Amino acid sequence: MDVNGAVAEGFEPVREAFVRNFEALGDRGAAVAVYRDGHKVVDLWGGSRDVDGGAPWERGTAQIVRSATKGVAAAVLLLLWQRGELDLDAPVGAYWPEYKAAGKERTLVRDLLAHRAGVPVLDRPLTPAEAADPALGAAAVAAQAPVWEPGTDHGYHAQTYSWLTGELVRRVTGRAIGAWIAEEIAGPVGADLWLGLPAERAARVGRVGQVEEPVRAGALRTRPKRAVADAYADPHSLTRRAFAAITPLPDENDPGYRAAALPASNGIATADGLARFYASLIGEVEGGTRLFSPETTEAARAERSAGADRVLVVNTRFGLGYMLHGAASPLLSPASFGHPGRGGALGFADPESGIAFGYVTNGFRSSVTADARAQALVRAVRTAVTTAD
Repeated sequence: MDVNGAVAEGFEPVREAFVRNFEALGDRGAAVAVYRDGHKVVDLWGGSRDVDGGAPWERGTAQIVRSATKGVAAAVLLLLWQRGELDLDAPVGAYWPEYKAAGKERTLVRDLLAHRAGVPVLDRPLTPAEAADPALGAAAVAAQAPVWEPGTDHGYHAQTYSWLTGELVRRVTGRAIGAWIAEEIAGPVGADLWLGLPAERAARVGRVGQVEEPVRAGALRTRPKRAVADAYADPHSLTRRAFAAITPLPDENDPGYRAAALPASNGIATADGLARFYASLIGEVEGGTRLFSPETTEAARAERSAGADRVLVVNTRFGLGYMLHGAASPLLSPASFGHPGRGGALGFADPESGIAFGYVTNGFRSSVTADARAQALVRAVRTAVTTAD
C-alpha cells in the first residue's frame, strides 16, 4: 500500500497504524491528520479516492463525514453564545416561537445540544427531498411531540439534530447554517470543510459506500450486544425510528444531497479540515485563528448527559453538542471531546495534550460510535503522546 504524507518525529506509530488499516482492516481510501499545540504533526493519505476504486486519493481529497458534522454545527451555537447572541439557558421558543407546540415549551437551547430535547424521531419521516428543505424540516420538528419530557433524559438525535440546530441558527442570525460555517468557521480557521458543498469543490470529493469488515487474521470483528442488535432490528424502536427520520436513506453520492445543508449528517471535509477545526477549539492554529475562548472550550466538554442512551441503547456521554470520552466512544483521554461519523469518520480535540485529530474514509462500516480503524489511529496517537511526554 502506497501511503503518502509525513509524520513528525515521535508520531511514527500513527503511520504504522494507518498502513495496517489498509493491510488488515480493509480501508480502501482514507486520510488522517493530527495537530499538536496548533502545529501539524501527522498528515497521511492513501488508497483510492472512490470506495469502488479508480483515481488515487490525493492531498486535499474530501469525503462526506456523516455525524462528525454535528461537532461543527455545535460550534456555531456555542460561538453565538460566546458572542452574547444566544442564551443557552433560554427556551428554544424564545427564538423560534413555533417550537413551543406539543409540550416543548420548556425545552432549553442546551437541551438541543445535549440530546435531551426528546424529539429524536418524526412521526412522519421525511423523504430525502423534503429533508433537504430546511423550512420543511424545521416545521416537522416544531410540530413533533416529544417522546420524553425535554431535559429529563437523553437519546441521540441522529437526524433531527439537523433541523433543530439549523433552524435555531437561522432564527438567531438570519443566515443559513452552511453559510455561517463557511464565513465564520472554515474561512478564519483555513479548514477544508463544507456544509452544503459548493459546485466548484465537487471534483475534490470521493464516492463513499458501505463496506464489510474483512474476514482475515488480525482483523477486528465486533458484535453488538443483543439489546443493541434488537433495537436496530425492530422497526418500532426509538433506535430505528431515529435513524429513519429520513426515509428512504439518501444517496450520499448524489450531487443534490451533497449541496444540501444537513448539520446532523452531510458535512464534507478533509482529514486536515477536521483536525484544524478541532485545533481551533482549544488554541491557536498555524495559519488560522482560535475560535473558542477557554471558557467556551470548558462549556463544550462539560458533561451534560450520561448513562443509558434511549436511542443508541448503550451508555453515552455528551457535553454541549460533543460526545465525550467513554466506553461507547473512546477518544484520547477523559479530557477529550469530539464527534464520530457513523461507520468511519472521527474528529476530536484533547485540551490536556493539545492534540486535535481528524480521520476520514470512503468506506463505511456498521459501527455507530467507534470505528475500528479510527480507534487504531487514536491508540497510536496515545502511544506517541505518552512516549513523547
